Amino acid sequence: MALFRSRSTPFGPAPVAGRELLLADLDGVVYKGDGAIPGAVESLNRAAEQTRLGYLTNNAARTDATVAEHLSSLGLTATARDVVTSPQAAVALLADIVAPGATVFVVGGEGLTVEVERAGYVVTRNADDRPAAVVQGFAPHVGWEHLAEAAFALAERPGEPEVPWVATNTDWTIPVARGLAPGNGTLVSAVHTAVARLPVFAGKPEVPIYETAFERFGTRNALMIGDRLDTDIQGAVAAGIPSLHVLTGVDRPKQLIAAAKNMRPDFIVASLDELHEPYPQTVVLKDGTHQVGRAKVRMDGHVATVVDEGDDHLNLVRAGCAAVWASGLAIYGLVVPEVLYRDDWS
Repeated sequence: MALFRSRSTPFGPAPVAGRELLLADLDGVVYKGDGAIPGAVESLNRAAEQTRLGYLTNNAARTDATVAEHLSSLGLTATARDVVTSPQAAVALLADIVAPGATVFVVGGEGLTVEVERAGYVVTRNADDRPAAVVQGFAPHVGWEHLAEAAFALAERPGEPEVPWVATNTDWTIPVARGLAPGNGTLVSAVHTAVARLPVFAGKPEVPIYETAFERFGTRNALMIGDRLDTDIQGAVAAGIPSLHVLTGVDRPKQLIAAAKNMRPDFIVASLDELHEPYPQTVVLKDGTHQVGRAKVRMDGHVATVVDEGDDHLNLVRAGCAAVWASGLAIYGLVVPEVLYRDDWS
């Protein structure tokens, strides 16, 4: 801890400033379970007064209309048009492969079948119908017989081209009331084991869902708001847009400081209230120390040294992330003091 208080770093614009589009994840950002996260609805409604607001979800079980109804019940102004789903992105990919009118084998529920039929395809659940493609998404009822039937539809046939396979997303887990349960990535892996190949993926962190959003809302000047580094933030990096990580969901300071280059957010906030607040800038001092606010962290070789904890723990986390990320060193080879990833927001 420094004996004398250093001057605080300056503030930059609020994260929302200058954006034409905000793209928000849902679970962990807007709500947990059925209830809204405190302050999230108010902050998003305020943002919607000055910029376009869209919602990106990998959830393939619910339709866009059902999601919009849930958001509206929480107090948000949302229509189906404001919701971009992984099934919509999957169908956009499908359109580049198979002409409308073709028969498509679907693994999943209403959220996926509605989009497949809306695009003009015929849905089948029977591999004997020799479908032109397979589209796979999560639904709670999906079981062994559905995965086996998908494997039969995807089986190699001598002299015939491979049947195209599109999956909505790669999420290994999904949060439910009792904890984490297997997600679509786990179910896709089961089919992959049987057919020895992988599908094309549409949802976060893949780019297609972002491209679907850019086309719908007519701009790429967007900010992604998320709580998971390996989906929301990694997807934003891949799509070439800035991102904001909010500490109301899955990934915590420990995951942030260890984040790989392709999943590092531009902004780290404790709540969505900070969307509208000037954001503290990171300043690199002459000796390589990274300072945010009054918090200072320096890398001494493979050791992260807290020069000054400052007066705001979130700024210390930000400074720690900046110093570790700038080092170019793998996290498993570093010595990082616990204070840099202490979680004051869980």
